[in-house]
Amino acid sequence: MKIIEKEAKSIYTRTKIPGIEYTINQYVGCGHRCSYCYARYMSRWKEYGQWGTWIEVKTNAPELAREKVNGEASMSSVSDPYQPLEKEIMLTRRVLENMDKDNTKLSILTKSNLILRDIDILKKFKNLNVGLTVNCFPEKVRKTLEPHASSNEKRIKALKKLNEEGINTFCFISPVIPKLTEVRKVLRKTKGIVNYYLIEVLNTRLGGENFREILKEKFPESYEYLKDRKKMEKFVELLKDYLEDEKVPTAAFVSHFGENYYRK
Repeated sequence: MKIIEKEAKSIYTRTKIPGIEYTINQYVGCGHRCSYCYARYMSRWKEYGQWGTWIEVKTNAPELAREKVNGEASMSSVSDPYQPLEKEIMLTRRVLENMDKDNTKLSILTKSNLILRDIDILKKFKNLNVGLTVNCFPEKVRKTLEPHASSNEKRIKALKKLNEEGINTFCFISPVIPKLTEVRKVLRKTKGIVNYYLIEVLNTRLGGENFREILKEKFPESYEYLKDRKKMEKFVELLKDYLEDEKVPTAAFVSHFGENYYRK
């Protein structure tokens, strides 16, 4: 993995993501190497090589974190704040240490149980939501699609621990891929340990051509859904109906094959 150290002008970036004013990316790039990663588009502007082979580290991020901002901030959008490199250099921890914990409205999303290391800091924030991506891929599938991320069981245990510590938690069920993502299993295993859910059906365009080829070769049943828009639209409607029927506290549902909704 190529590590590129850079200084940034700010780590609070304005965004058009619904419900969020700023994104925070102390890293760009990610060592989890998820084959469906939407952030791979960043490679167009970063001449470091193929996505997943490099990580840009904003060395002055802890100092920049002292800036006060008004509005909700989300960590992170083009990286994972607790990717494997974080265990070594503790950049995310140092950023959190320097943030305004009284006034910052912060949400953190990760695929790693490494976040448990920082519970002592997280508990100091007055307005914080912490989420873990859980899709309950069978382990063989996870090792193919998310080779360096924590297992789903470790992520669920992390959510449970965070909840026990009094931290507001959410579960991001993503990407929802027919025949691979076990939504009902995720809901069953996380019931009572999260405050709400965010759910996103796979964005086939941002997933990229290479990922579509992986699905075609290794998971043909899923590929058959994703290449047929009408089939996907029906799948999405059935999923929505199920969430409504089960009264799942869903703060956002992003389908890419129909209408989306966001709730506060």
